[in-house]
Amino acid sequence: MRCDRIIKIIEDWAPKSIAWEKDNVGLQIGSLRREVKNILLCLDVDEKVVHDASLKNCNLIISHHPLLFRSLKKLDTEKDKISRIIEKLIKKDITLYSAHTNLDFTKDGVSFQLAKKLKLANQKFLVNLSSNQNKLFVFVPLTHSNEVADAMHNAGAGIIGEYSNCSFRSSGIGTFKGLEKSNPRLGVKGKIEKVEEVKIEVLVNSFDLNKVIAAMKKVHPYEEVAFDVYPLANENVNYGMGVIGELEKELSEKEFLNLISKSLKTKNLRFTHGSKSKIKKVAVCGGSGSDLLDKAMQNNADAFVTADVKYHTFQDAEKNILLIDAGHYETEIPILDKVKRKLEKSITDKTKVYKYLGSTNPVVFYNN
Repeated sequence: MRCDRIIKIIEDWAPKSIAWEKDNVGLQIGSLRREVKNILLCLDVDEKVVHDASLKNCNLIISHHPLLFRSLKKLDTEKDKISRIIEKLIKKDITLYSAHTNLDFTKDGVSFQLAKKLKLANQKFLVNLSSNQNKLFVFVPLTHSNEVADAMHNAGAGIIGEYSNCSFRSSGIGTFKGLEKSNPRLGVKGKIEKVEEVKIEVLVNSFDLNKVIAAMKKVHPYEEVAFDVYPLANENVNYGMGVIGELEKELSEKEFLNLISKSLKTKNLRFTHGSKSKIKKVAVCGGSGSDLLDKAMQNNADAFVTADVKYHTFQDAEKNILLIDAGHYETEIPILDKVKRKLEKSITDKTKVYKYLGSTNPVVFYNN
C-alpha cells in the first residue's frame, strides 16, 4: 500500500481539520506516494527512532508529536538535532507523518485510551468541540430520494454519535420552468413543471461538506440542484477534548493513585488533595490538559488525571478535586497500541506495523 492509503486510515478516524488551528499535523517529510514497506509508530521522533525504523525496514514513521512545529530558518546538521533527523530521514527515503491534536480530539483517541488504561466505564467527552458542523438540505424527486441520501451518507453525512445514516425527510411539491438554454432531465423546457419531491436534511462535518455535496450532485437527477447549507453552533458529539467516566467501584485516594501508578507504569505522580475521601467519577486528558480543570469540576469529577500541571493550577484544585499530574509521556503513550490495532485491521498486504519499544521521554527523575 502507498503512504497516502495508510494515512487515509488515520485521517478517516482523526481528520486533520479537527486539530488545533496552530498545530502542524499531517505530512512532515517525504512523499505520500511512496510504497510502504513497514511502519514504525512513536510518540516523538529522535535519532534513535530513525535508526530503529531503518533496522526494521520501515519507510513510514507515524508520530504523535510533530517533528516540525516551528518554522526552520536553516538546516545545521552539526549543531541542530532536528536538522540531523531531517537529513537522516531524507537520506533513508523515510516518510514522516504526524497525527497530534486531531488524535487528541477524536473518539477513541488519546484521552479515551488513557481512560481505558484506568478502566473507566461510561466514557464520554469532557468537552465537545462546537461550530464545526453544517446542516445540508437538498430537494430531490421522490423517485431518487434513497439514491441521493445513500450517496451523502456514504460520503460521511448523517453521523451522530454511534449512529450513521441519520436524516430527516419531508415531502412536498417542487416547481420549475426550464429557460431557453436549459436541458432538463425531467419535464420540458419552457413549461412550468410540478414534481413530487423530498427535502432531505443531514448533519455534515465542515471538513466533509465539499465531499458530501460532490457525492450528492453526482447522483442527483436535476441539471441544477437546489440545496442549502447552514452553519451550526451545535456541539459535535463525535469530537471533543478530554474524557469523563466512572470507576467500577469507589476507591480511596491512595488506592486510586496506586491504580494510576500501576496502569501507567510510573512511580512519579504529582498531585493535590481534593474534597472527597472516595473516588468514583474521574476526568482525564492525555498530555497538557490542565485548562480543562474547571470543566472537570463542573462535571462533578472526584479526580482529574492529566499532565504538565502548573503550581497555581494545583492551588486552584486543592481541596476541590484530586488533581494528578501523571506525566505527558505517560498519559499519551497508550495511544500507540490503538493506532497499531487500527492499522493492522485495515492493511491488506504484508506490511508490518511496529511500535517503537524504546523511550523518547525527555523527562528523567532523580532518586537519591
